[in-house]
Amino acid sequence: MRVPRICSVAIGVMGVLAGSIACAGPAVSVAGPVNYVALGDSYSAGVGAGSYESDSGSCRRSDNAYPKLWANDRSPVSFTFVACSGARTDNVLNSQLSALTPNTTLVTITVGGNDAGFTNVMRACVLESTGDCTAAVKTAEDYMTTKLPDRLDGLYAAMKGKAPAAKVIVLGYPHLYKIVSNCAGLNNTKRVALNQAADALDSTIAAAVSRASFTYSDVRDEFAGHELCSGDGWLNSVSIPIDDSYHPTARGQSRGYLPALNSVDRSSQG
Repeated sequence: MRVPRICSVAIGVMGVLAGSIACAGPAVSVAGPVNYVALGDSYSAGVGAGSYESDSGSCRRSDNAYPKLWANDRSPVSFTFVACSGARTDNVLNSQLSALTPNTTLVTITVGGNDAGFTNVMRACVLESTGDCTAAVKTAEDYMTTKLPDRLDGLYAAMKGKAPAAKVIVLGYPHLYKIVSNCAGLNNTKRVALNQAADALDSTIAAAVSRASFTYSDVRDEFAGHELCSGDGWLNSVSIPIDDSYHPTARGQSRGYLPALNSVDRSSQG
């Protein structure tokens, strides 16, 4: 069932409906000229989507990333794209928030996956045993419960302080896999564990967004039917370069993340 963009249903870590709902309120237009700043990690930078900006270096900001696509479509008065591959909450806090000013009116961000050890989890699940994979996921989920909320709260408070008039849209992360019986690669125990980790991460982020009175956009419904093993995937599997692995393709950015942003930002609809 499609979940409304402005009301994210929190899914339990073990794949059972948790029963708590984090709502960010109705989508509102950004009044007046739009000064847009795109913050965040590799999912916002567009790693895996190709066509990287020549001056973005290891940040690997893509012309196919959803912030760039939004800016190309809507021609804001200003657009500052500082999302960077590998960014954690502290990297955003220390290296990206300087892009925000009191004149900023729109901010988008994905962050939290690297704090929870995305790379370590994927390494364990791709290269190691099922037990190692599920143990790595459990470690990540424990971090999401005990430490990530405070890190997100601190970051969101700092963002609000730097750009008090901005509408802030926080986007989540998709499921990586459709669970089927006839797909080569990881076994289904690993795939289920990875999807459950995405659910736990999205729930943690949605709750922090609600506390900050920002707007949360869940992307899992946009990607539903387009995960790995779906036959029409919008995510890279294990790829060369390796850093592209398990990141959205150009289609995942344009058909997954961009619609998720548009659905909560009425100013993006003309």
